[in-house]
Amino acid sequence: MGYPDEKKRGSQSSSKDGNEHPFQDHYDDSKQLPSPPSVGTSASAQPPPPLPSRQPSIIHRSATSSTPRNSVGRSTYSPARDDYREVYRDLTQIYKRKIRPLETTYNFEGFHSAPLTDSDILAKPMVLLLGQYSTGKTTFIKHLIESDYPGSHIGVEPTTDRFVAVMNGSEPRVIPGNAAAVSADLPFRGLDRFGQAFLTRFQVSQCPNPLLENLTLIDTPGILAGDKQRVERGYDFTKTIEWFAQRSDLILLFFDSHKLDISDEFKSSIFALKGHEEKVRVILNKSDMVDQQQLMRVYGALMWSLGKVIQTPEVMRVYLASFWLHKPSNAFEDCRALLEKEQADLLKDLRDLPRNAAIRKVNEIVKRARLARVHAYIIGHLRKEMPAVFGKKSRQRELISNMQTEFLKVQQLYSVPEGDFPNVAAFRQSLEAYRFENFARISQPILSVAEEALSHDLPKIMRRFPQYNPLLELSQKNPFLGPPEVFNALNSNSRGGDIPPSYWHFSSVDKSVSQPIFLSLNPIEGKINGSTAKPYLMGTGLSVELLAKIWTLADWTCDGYLSEDEFAVAMHLIRAVESGGEQALPETLPQSMLP
Repeated sequence: MGYPDEKKRGSQSSSKDGNEHPFQDHYDDSKQLPSPPSVGTSASAQPPPPLPSRQPSIIHRSATSSTPRNSVGRSTYSPARDDYREVYRDLTQIYKRKIRPLETTYNFEGFHSAPLTDSDILAKPMVLLLGQYSTGKTTFIKHLIESDYPGSHIGVEPTTDRFVAVMNGSEPRVIPGNAAAVSADLPFRGLDRFGQAFLTRFQVSQCPNPLLENLTLIDTPGILAGDKQRVERGYDFTKTIEWFAQRSDLILLFFDSHKLDISDEFKSSIFALKGHEEKVRVILNKSDMVDQQQLMRVYGALMWSLGKVIQTPEVMRVYLASFWLHKPSNAFEDCRALLEKEQADLLKDLRDLPRNAAIRKVNEIVKRARLARVHAYIIGHLRKEMPAVFGKKSRQRELISNMQTEFLKVQQLYSVPEGDFPNVAAFRQSLEAYRFENFARISQPILSVAEEALSHDLPKIMRRFPQYNPLLELSQKNPFLGPPEVFNALNSNSRGGDIPPSYWHFSSVDKSVSQPIFLSLNPIEGKINGSTAKPYLMGTGLSVELLAKIWTLADWTCDGYLSEDEFAVAMHLIRAVESGGEQALPETLPQSMLP
């Protein structure tokens, strides 16, 4: 998170759900907050026209398309079914009742950041796109949503001259920055601190799009070199990046295969991401504009450049990609398979974003509460150290100059971890604006309530997040799958034996027998995987080849897991083999066997 101030899977058979977007069920539209009021200028009465023919998108979203438009083939990413809105609302109540009183009592806003609003916590996941001009940030957004958005423009020159929040809306429209900054339904109310110069360079572009129902994309101006650009902006670009980074759930740094230099402003913007390194991903775009040998050298040069700027012991995650609206005729194809795999990994990162964002919201509230608690201890300690009548100014100057020592006293007095303390230099600078005798004294009831939130309420919310089944590769989906020739031979068998037609109906499945077995296998999200089910199924005495075919027939969702109904059907098929022999298995599962 930051604080956002803020079934059928693709398979071999068709289904009405086969083209579902991989994000769509993380949020339930019926539970979302009301849409923002109609503010700003309508971009058009009609939705933006689709882009001309181009390379396929890495994310399939069309519900009407007969063939998924996915550069890595048919999507195998199933939407998660859990809705985190209830968790968000409970988190909002905990913050408002137990943490915000601590912040307001000890002026947390004056030293760190303003109190969070409901829209900050309830905001959808936010993805920040950052990079120098003409590295493909706006093209990437269009590639994802497969359409234009209001106010978008692409060119080889620096075209995006403003911050643009691309969000979902009932109709295409543009909300100007000043209106967006005061809207209670949008997570941008803190942007007014950057002044009119910034707000005139900020806008919210809304358009109806399935992907945008579940996340917000932040397009940024292309970063140029030289101090002149910072002066002419009229606002602190680096501080603005820091504000968005704090509230973003994923930060994508864009580089061009022909543009690897890191300018001064880009370097300062990357420095502003300090403390959010776990959110940062790097995209080496236009990777098909160099051949395989050159790409290896470009990748090495990029890692060398990043190593000089990003001081972390971990290696930064870099995606090799190529997002085009119109694929150039001189693109190299020798690394196409690699690029497709890299784009599939990026898709998985985006697909996991809603759940990861929900967990990160809780994590950031915990971090904020810990910082607020230490802040209260420091402020209370400074107030206690002030004299009652004389010598207040000299004592305040003494405390400020010896702030490191005072931090040590607070650490020893309240047993606070050293890592919870703020930056000494920044805190000392903020103190210059206040008179210590006006600070609040330590209030044990307020601190006790905040401590209860940290020790009980927030951990309780974390326990409400379900475990998730990982997405499986094709080769992992059937634990019994043997040599293709053996399996194909089994497929050639036709239904036989003395099994009556009524047996091939779901109503004949005896779930009273299969359900206790299924529950004993400890399903996750209501499903069991192959490694869990295999030992029990092998105990039936059937051959691996037969069990492979039974698994394929029962796993009608083709996700490599068996639900309770699918497991019941698998047991039903096993009994069919035990009664009528292996020839009893049908070539395909009859429709009547589906619940």
